[in-house]
Amino acid sequence: MAKALSDVRVLDLSRVLAGPWATQMLGDLGAEILKIEKPGVGDDTRGWGPPWFEEQGGGDAARTAGYYLAANRNKKSVAIDIARPEGQALIRDLAAQSDIVVENFKRGGLARYGLDYPRLKAVNPKLIYCSITGFGQDGPDADKPGYDLMIQAMSGFMSITGNAEGPPRRMGVAMVDLTTGMNAAAAILAALYQRERTGEGQHIDIALFDVALSSLGNQALNYLVSGKAPGRTGNAHPNVVPYQPFETADGWIIVAVGNDNQFARFAELLGHGAMAEDERYRTNGARAEHRDTLIPPLADAMKARTTAEWTEALIAAHVPHGPINTIEEAFAEPQAIHRGLSHEIDGMPQVASPLRLAASPMDGATPPPALGQDTDAVLAERLGLSAERRRALRDDGVLG
Repeated sequence: MAKALSDVRVLDLSRVLAGPWATQMLGDLGAEILKIEKPGVGDDTRGWGPPWFEEQGGGDAARTAGYYLAANRNKKSVAIDIARPEGQALIRDLAAQSDIVVENFKRGGLARYGLDYPRLKAVNPKLIYCSITGFGQDGPDADKPGYDLMIQAMSGFMSITGNAEGPPRRMGVAMVDLTTGMNAAAAILAALYQRERTGEGQHIDIALFDVALSSLGNQALNYLVSGKAPGRTGNAHPNVVPYQPFETADGWIIVAVGNDNQFARFAELLGHGAMAEDERYRTNGARAEHRDTLIPPLADAMKARTTAEWTEALIAAHVPHGPINTIEEAFAEPQAIHRGLSHEIDGMPQVASPLRLAASPMDGATPPPALGQDTDAVLAERLGLSAERRRALRDDGVLG
């Protein structure tokens, strides 16, 4: 059975995380991803270890950072030096045969190589060209580089992350990069759909800063509605109460009360059933306003039983809850095992794609490629370059 994007070809000029995350999603859906890498160097993340994955018997040459493996499955690595005129010509020829280009150079960075949108559009008017930058293609910050941590800081995310009495904190993963990649993939799919009607490609402008502000979600509207910037609330929810960790007799557990009926059952379970009829706590809005008096008695009651005992009781009461796992424990969850979320592709560890289309199976995945492993095959099959011509380009340093 063909995958959803099996007839789509992507020329991936991106590196690190946001761009590769987007193209990996497209690859999971069946698109052919040609990952263009600098000969001898490759994607920066190949060296972002430890930890390292070492192919058996391969030595240091086969050592690859886990970071790189996270965002580069289902791709072909083609090592071309785009700083060389001959390399630029090869990229233009590949773009002429591609549906999509994804790049995350600084604004205008590819223009000096003749690989910007206007010049690639000239050779392929149907091309969808997605540019991922820190701040977008216009505005006072457009020429600044953008990195996840600085965008977390500038966007306000760090101001709402951490305990109220502590310093601002970054998120535990590069969430701005990841959500930027997902937004880029969504925009690309929309552009593909539009091209079916118009026959024309287009330029897509995706900025980490834009994505970060839009990803503030309810916290952005909390500010825009009230005019007051939200602060740090630790692990408590700013709008939903009780929705936080509680200490038990032997550890911690998350309780996530999402509506008033769940709160009534939770309060009854803790021996505080009258709270559900108290006007201070009957509705979520009231609970949020009176959390200072609501939470302490609930927290005291939770200390009376072990985490395992509360888990059993909360299941019976139909109150949403969950353990605070390490990543090791998360992958050991029965649900994670059942869904096959940790698996291997040709011996390389991978996290399964969350995209599950009934008519587009995820089987046949390929592992993240070694640097330049597909250069000869792609240039021979797609551009008809002879072995002699490829050898000459390689001897000249254009190919890796």
